[in-house]
Order: sequence, then structure tokens, then C-alpha cells
Amino acid sequence: MKILFVVSEVEDLAKTGGLADVAKALPIELKKLGHEVIIVMPYYKAIADKFSAPVVIDEQTLFANHKPYRFQLRQLQIENVPVYCVDYPDYFDRNGFYTDGYHAYPDNAERFAFFAGAALQASKSLDFQPDIVHCNDWHTALTPYFMKTHSSEFFANSKSILTIHNGAFHGTHRLDQIPFLHDQYELHNQLDGDAVNFLRIGIRYANKINTVSPNYAKELLTTLGSHMLYHEFQQRKDDVSGILNGCDYSQWDPATDKHLPENFDVDNPAGKQSCKRELQKKTGFAEDPKIPLIGMVCRLTEQKGFGYLLPVLEDLLQHNIQLLIIGTGDPSIGEVLKRLAQIHPDRFIFINTFSEELAHLLEAGSDFFLMPSLFEPCGLNQMYSLAYGTIPIVRGVGGLKDTVIDMLNQPDQATGFVFENPDSTALLSCVQRALLYYYEFPESFAHMKKRAMQSRFTWQQAAQRYVELYQSC
Repeated sequence: MKILFVVSEVEDLAKTGGLADVAKALPIELKKLGHEVIIVMPYYKAIADKFSAPVVIDEQTLFANHKPYRFQLRQLQIENVPVYCVDYPDYFDRNGFYTDGYHAYPDNAERFAFFAGAALQASKSLDFQPDIVHCNDWHTALTPYFMKTHSSEFFANSKSILTIHNGAFHGTHRLDQIPFLHDQYELHNQLDGDAVNFLRIGIRYANKINTVSPNYAKELLTTLGSHMLYHEFQQRKDDVSGILNGCDYSQWDPATDKHLPENFDVDNPAGKQSCKRELQKKTGFAEDPKIPLIGMVCRLTEQKGFGYLLPVLEDLLQHNIQLLIIGTGDPSIGEVLKRLAQIHPDRFIFINTFSEELAHLLEAGSDFFLMPSLFEPCGLNQMYSLAYGTIPIVRGVGGLKDTVIDMLNQPDQATGFVFENPDSTALLSCVQRALLYYYEFPESFAHMKKRAMQSRFTWQQAAQRYVELYQSC
């Protein structure tokens, strides 16, 4: 098949989160399976500053609202997959991808409405007639709409897939602030008040809708988990499915990880203790191998479960533990964590920053990884934790439920500890259950770590399922 992959960020070129990981790994695996894949993304300033991307098509023009939008197409390469960048400086020659560092750009809707149309124009200019146009999140959700309402014969046989990596972000903006869409009269009857909801439009027009784990797909079909798009998902329920993201084990493998003081694997696990000792030393904890170390790396947001974690942190810190939280985000959450860390310096350390090296060391040196998310479309940190023999303590939502097997449900196959209810009592009880197991059943805990390290969630498996999804269109 010929696959046009339309996305707003790609790892190694421009990245803010897990979307970029998928946008690199999946096209590479699809190419390995024998399919012809090209990626189209914006040409951000960060890309221009770092790479020399030659112009392959000098000038293309889109007309919208009686205005010409003239752009160039530049080419890069990610492991033999061509990446074509839409170069329109007015929209993409900025310091941030979506924000100035503090606030979202006020013209984001205009920028990505244009990009959704420009991606199709790029495909035509390259004479790349796709079987599948694979779009991702709200930034590209208007592409299926343009395909069905304004495309030429060139896309007559093309089908579209919209992958939802995080359904909480809709891309809702007032129509009068999106000049590129002013003459799109088909949208005027599909507004939320006076606003266009990009994700809602994508769900309506894409041939298939999928998300990044089977359980999150089920949640999107419920009133509670649909992010206020229940009606749209229910209308398309036969076209909604979930495919679990893979994990990049080339970067997250304790046997080869260059960030670690000593490597280890499932057959030679001794190096994990060296990593724990180094993590304790580096962060300021007492270097005690017997104290259970609980790690957490994440954005400081409500989505990550801080709404019910913060109320029980004092109770949690009454136990003989070391708790390490690394992350940035909501300042109000950060202030609470900072205050508690000052009160309990021997048991709780909060590092208000992000470091790739420290994140790897935390995954390797912790005994448990805490991930009590309110919702989690897929999640990657629990996969990293499993690979490093760091037992996940998670809430049973989204991809966390698909990847972590709870001790109570399947003790002979268990790889972690899972709680269901999004409340403080359930979270505290689950952590206490994990600590009891750590102290009382060390031999069984060692077997659990071994099972965790043998877990594998590969992009090869995910890519094959995407091929099956494409074929079902």
C-alpha cells in the first residue's frame, strides 16, 4: 500500500510528547513490511535551525477565502522514510510548535487548518497517490474532511484513518478566527456554537477512527470516557478500534542503556542494585538497598492523577519508603510537592525539571513506578518500567489496563499492581498492597520482576495490526 502519514510532530525532528514517538516508529515499521510510506509535517523553526532540508518543490499555492497561501516543500529522511515538511514561515517559523512557552498561539486553528489542506496538496505535487491517508490528533483532523468535500479525482480511491492519541484535546476555535475555513460552508452547520471542533469533524469524516490502546477505544464509547464526544463516537462505534502502541526497546533496554552506571537484563539482574544505589546517591536519598524506592516521571497535570495523589501523600510518607517525583507542569501542583519534600526530606524528593539521563536512571533504579492516571490513552512509562524490572503501580485505565497484569487477578502472571477507582483511598490501598508484597514476599517479588522484564510490546506487532486496519477500510 501507499500510505500518506500526516502529523504535527516526529521524534528526532520535533517532539513534545508520545505522538512524535508513534510518528517515527510506526512509519519505519510499515516500510519494513514492504509498504510505501511518506510523512508530511510542518517545517518548524526548530527543524530549520537544526537540519539542512533541501527544497524539493519550490512553490505550491492553496487558495482559501480569496487568499493565496504559497508554500514550499522540503525533504528530510527518517531511517529511509521520506519526511516532507510544509514550509510556510508565517505559521511555522516560530520558537515553539504550539505555544510561545507560556501560551498557546492564538492562530493555532488557522495554522493547522492550513496544514491539513497543505498535506493533501503536497501529496498531489509529489504525485504520491495514497491508498491510505493516516491522520493524527486534532492538528490533522480536518484532512479527512478536505478529502471528502474538496479533493480532486486524485484522492477518489484514498481512504482516511484518524488516530486519536489524546481525546482530551479537541482543537476547538471560533470560526471567525480561522480565515482558511471562512469559505468552507459545509462546516457552518457543524459548529459548536460559533466554534469549529477539529476532532469532532475528523471523527465524522474519517473512514476509520482508532486510538492507541484497545481499552482506551472502549472508554471513548462511554459517557465518562468520551471527553464529551460521546454522540460522535457512538455514531461511528463500528469504525472505532484500538491498537496498542509499541515500545522503542532500542532506547529503553537496561542491557544496553548508556545512561546507566551498570547494565543488567533478566538473566543478570544484579546491575539493578547498582542503579538504585546511584539513583539514591544522585538525588540525595540514603543509600539503603532495603528501602523500597517509588519513582514517578510525568507532567504535573490533573490527567496524571495528582487530584487524588496529593491528598494522601502525607499518609503515604508515613511508611518506610523513598519517593522520587520528577516533572514539570502545573505550578500549583509543583508548590504542594515542593512543600511536602521540605517537610519529609529523607522520604520524598521532588525534582522540578526534566532530564533524559535522570529519567532513564529512575526507571532502572526504582523498585516501583507510580502511574495513577485519571486517563491514559496508551502510556509508555509503564512499558519502560516493565522492561527495567521496575514494578508499575497504575490505575486500570486506557493502555495501563492493557499492559499491566494485577497481582490479585492473575498471581502467576502478575507484572504489577492495579487499582480501579479514581480516588485517594483506592490509590493509597494499592500502594500499601505493593509495599506489603515487597516486604513480606521477596522471592515472589523477584519472580514478578522477571515476568515484567520478559514483557514485550513491539512496533512490529502494532504495525501489522495497522495494516489490517488499513485493509478493512
